[in-house]
Amino acid sequence: MIKKKKSKNSGRNLSARDLKTEVFKLLKRNARKKLNAKQIIRKLKITNSPDSVQHALEGLTEEGKLFSFGDKLYRLDRNVSRKGDPKVTKEHQGIVDMTRSGAGYIVVDGLENDVYVPGKFLKGALNGDKVSVSVSISRGRRKPEGKVVKILERSSEFFIGTINIQNKYAVAIVEAGGRTFDVYIELEDLLEAKEGEKAVVKITQWPTRTAKNPLGRVTTVLGEAGSNNIEMNSILINNGFNIDFPEEVLAESEALNEKLSDAEIASRRDMRTITTFTIDPDTAKDFDDALSVQKLENGEIEIGIHIADVTHYVRPNTALDDEALKRSTSVYLVDRVCPMLPEKLSNELCSLRPNEDKCTFSAVFTFNESYKVTSRWFGKTLTHSDRRFAYEEAQEILEAGEGELHGELLLLNTIAKKLRKKKFKNGAIAFEGEEVKFRLDEDGVPIEAYVKERKDAHLLIEDFMLLANKEVATYMVKKSKGQEIPFVYRVHDLPDPDKVADFGKFAAELGFKMTLDTPRQIADSYNSLAKAARENEELRLLEPIAIRTMSKAIYTTENIGHYGLGFENYSHFTSPIRRYADVLTHRILFKNLGDKTHREKKEDLEAQCKHISAQERKAMTAERESIKYKQVEFISKHVGEVMDGHISGMIDRGLFIELAGSKAEGMIGFDTFNEPFDLDDSRLKAVGRKSKIVYKMGDKIRVKILDADLLKRRIEMKLEEKE
Repeated sequence: MIKKKKSKNSGRNLSARDLKTEVFKLLKRNARKKLNAKQIIRKLKITNSPDSVQHALEGLTEEGKLFSFGDKLYRLDRNVSRKGDPKVTKEHQGIVDMTRSGAGYIVVDGLENDVYVPGKFLKGALNGDKVSVSVSISRGRRKPEGKVVKILERSSEFFIGTINIQNKYAVAIVEAGGRTFDVYIELEDLLEAKEGEKAVVKITQWPTRTAKNPLGRVTTVLGEAGSNNIEMNSILINNGFNIDFPEEVLAESEALNEKLSDAEIASRRDMRTITTFTIDPDTAKDFDDALSVQKLENGEIEIGIHIADVTHYVRPNTALDDEALKRSTSVYLVDRVCPMLPEKLSNELCSLRPNEDKCTFSAVFTFNESYKVTSRWFGKTLTHSDRRFAYEEAQEILEAGEGELHGELLLLNTIAKKLRKKKFKNGAIAFEGEEVKFRLDEDGVPIEAYVKERKDAHLLIEDFMLLANKEVATYMVKKSKGQEIPFVYRVHDLPDPDKVADFGKFAAELGFKMTLDTPRQIADSYNSLAKAARENEELRLLEPIAIRTMSKAIYTTENIGHYGLGFENYSHFTSPIRRYADVLTHRILFKNLGDKTHREKKEDLEAQCKHISAQERKAMTAERESIKYKQVEFISKHVGEVMDGHISGMIDRGLFIELAGSKAEGMIGFDTFNEPFDLDDSRLKAVGRKSKIVYKMGDKIRVKILDADLLKRRIEMKLEEKE
């Protein structure tokens, strides 16, 4: 019998020097893998402790040979080529996009991929900050990775922190953009803030070294931590959104006159006699779009998509316009809106309220009897909304086939379904992330959490807004044929091939095989998955992961099309009350209607697009944080109860569980189990060392809620049983 030759390291306890060498060799051989200390011990078959291996990993990282990820995972720094290729370092400027782990991606103009920077190399940069980043390039590298060299511009100077008073100074503990940091405050700058209270802090001096902390002063004392109002305002301010408008902006908005001159009325197409209505959420106050419908004498159908004419009131080079650009978007938290425009505009002058004449900018389409577009018209109009529907009301009429304006609603729904079918035929992707909604009591406390159901009334509005956005962009592309007219496009790039390949392997392990060789095959496979997930609940967990493989949609003057929607040309035209991109679109489109031609300075317009895209990302972060807060608050009323959930993620420390209904996510630590568990390299399953019991991604389990910590936004659970 031939004995297997043992590895020279097998069962050995390596010296610190040899350990470092062997760890580096292992990661070099597995250059694409991320490994942690326990996995390295198993692969090298050594008896060194996890702490000693962790020390070796940290040392190699400090030397620039490895890159550190969250959950104590490490991978070879691809600057260290297996063939010894020389390293080339270049500096770029970009905007920080923080991750929940504390690391960040630097969004750099001109680089195909964002630059990944581990938290320890961010140099104290926060979400939205403009930085100079050193990017190392070597042959064989798939994605850029680097280190922040210098912080060039801070995205915000105001933060909300919890006051901690010492003997000679105070500290405001701030949580913002995936980081927690202390702001030192002189006692005389506290504005009488007390221990444990929340306060708005203005940074007066940023640190020059990472080890230092910023200095600041209290501008507003908010009161004791924990109240809903303070927590929601904290989310807004810590993400860079002001909760109040400057006085000069409010003064300008209050001075605006609703009355239209005879000349203004004469310059607009009068559509006030045509049946027109809005469909919006029940709680909405800013109605920025309306639909009109009429049958023409020749049997064709005319549908008007009427959008609030914000540019009639918000003029360039005013305090109102400057503030709108600065904010760039309204932010929708669970229980409030931080608007882009003051209430006088968003809820009154511009809002298409029923039974009021309003200034609108319209896209009017004629459809033939086969429901194909035969003509389109864009221009300034006067409209009059006859009825305001909530989505639920419109849906009831569609389902019953009777009720006020049921004929118009049914006709619009029929045409919308035709538009939707054509969109998917042309390669649109059908993934829709589940949206969690809450029913709140009078104090803003959630008493119910549920997943919003999208029905025909929602989709009807969406399809006509997509039509207007697509056709406006197409009009500007055709107008630019001779010489480019810079315009604001909403673009969505092709998905990252590496992420898609990894996702394909993940899906295959769960029994769903995909063909992912071309962009169209990717779209078709994702649509097949979306369809299968509606019938197989276990596949639903793949949908949010699939969405994360997609590129982020952005605003830019470079039109590359919208992959997710399957449109060659796409813009944003339909929501100028809440999106500044649409304000720019209105201005440029109006100046280029008919025989008119106007060209904005492309560099200036692109700079505005970048700012708007950055603000949009901040708004999305704020919205997610408010949902997380309300989920934890909702679950805090159910501590001790047993709930259904499924495994939504795995790390070395335990299993992430998403609860049914609320979609709140918590964690079960492996230290609460009766035995140790080994996490598979794929991170799709964990196996008990003694019992060999297997927990897989997507497994349904029942858990007991142990704690819900609102301050840390964290839910702790323990296993009750596996289904």
